Amino acid sequence: MLFTMKKLKEQQHQASPLQILTRRILPITLYAILPIAIFRMYFSHLPEPQSPKFHQPQIINPDVKMKRVGDIRTCNYTEGKWVQSRLGPLYNGTSCGTIKEGQNCQTHGRTDVGYLHWRWKPHDCPLPRFDPNLFLKLMRNKHLAYVGDSLARNQLESLLCMVATVSSQQLVYTDGVEHKFRRWYLVSHNVTVSIYWSPFLVAGVEKSSTGLDHNKLYLDSVNERWAKDLWEIDVIVLSIGHWFLHPAVYYEGGSVLGCHYCPGLNHTEIGFYEVYRKAVRTALRSVIDRRGGDESHRIDMFLTTFTPSHFEGEWDSPGACSKTRPYKTGEKTLEGMDAEMRRVEIEEVEAAQEIVKLSSGVRLEVLDVTELALLRPDAHPGPYMNPFPFADGPKERVQNDCVHWCLPGPIDTWNEILLDVMKRWEQKQRSSASTIALHIN
Repeated sequence: MLFTMKKLKEQQHQASPLQILTRRILPITLYAILPIAIFRMYFSHLPEPQSPKFHQPQIINPDVKMKRVGDIRTCNYTEGKWVQSRLGPLYNGTSCGTIKEGQNCQTHGRTDVGYLHWRWKPHDCPLPRFDPNLFLKLMRNKHLAYVGDSLARNQLESLLCMVATVSSQQLVYTDGVEHKFRRWYLVSHNVTVSIYWSPFLVAGVEKSSTGLDHNKLYLDSVNERWAKDLWEIDVIVLSIGHWFLHPAVYYEGGSVLGCHYCPGLNHTEIGFYEVYRKAVRTALRSVIDRRGGDESHRIDMFLTTFTPSHFEGEWDSPGACSKTRPYKTGEKTLEGMDAEMRRVEIEEVEAAQEIVKLSSGVRLEVLDVTELALLRPDAHPGPYMNPFPFADGPKERVQNDCVHWCLPGPIDTWNEILLDVMKRWEQKQRSSASTIALHIN
């Protein structure tokens, strides 16, 4: 026994340091691995936990309609859906003093407020909530003008109400009780916002109860009431459409071109689609002709597309526009006059954009809101264009407005898109400037 122990000690003394280290570490390693192996074998049948949604990376579908301009993504705002939102609007019927009474649905007694809690969600990009501070920053020392009919005014009042949440406004000009021409001044950022009444954009004479029973339009002449001020305007938003449905006689080149619904006048009936095209074309080209070529004094131009009405039955029936929820995707199709008016506008903007490419000084974009407006039959004033229409109980006949939009309401989205395009333009301009600076250096 003593011999064996002595022999073993001699062998250990003769072993190399590596052998000794291996003999000591190997058992420790085995003892450490064994519990891990048992743990893994026990839990191997359990599914792997999923990361929370907000930790998952965003996967961009290569088929979506988003394109790159330089390093800045542009967005297809046209295709999307209305989704419910817990956030309400930025303002209400009493916090903004510029809402036309006929569109102030809340103060006129409309009790359901579900129409206020929907947001437009484009399929391929986010549409941020309107940021009045960002708007003021981008518009500092500039003049924004809305030009067109009562829907242009509707959009203007929406913008003023959202901006009023952070900046006071001074009405510095009005033409009187009709408020067809008004101008506000936002002191904090030296911003001017104007509205020009021009329901055809081109020159013309409007029908009236005491004069003509039809409109007279001069399709090759822009309306100088707004066009003469183009050199003091930095951003212009054009919006027309519904007035072209009225009876009218059209002039071009100094002679009568034809008419729309003019029995007894001995003129050729030509409808209004191509007339509408000529009017839009004249307006767009007039801006380009007068402001193109001067990059140092650029003008940004937008055309808001036709917004459908939602009359269901007679204008004076109690349920003329009684929907309380948006249409679901696929429930309502864009067709007929609504589709044709939009098609004309899109084609004319695209044609004008080709001209703009050859002439600096003008940026042009379409605010394509026709389809997203089509899906919102729930947000017109309806009978609440008048105060408390059912205060005395149900009525057999009541006047309805199924054309304009309650404020606040979906038309706030028009201005969210407007601001997002302006922001993307600014980002692109800065990106281009940075690229040029890198090349110079």
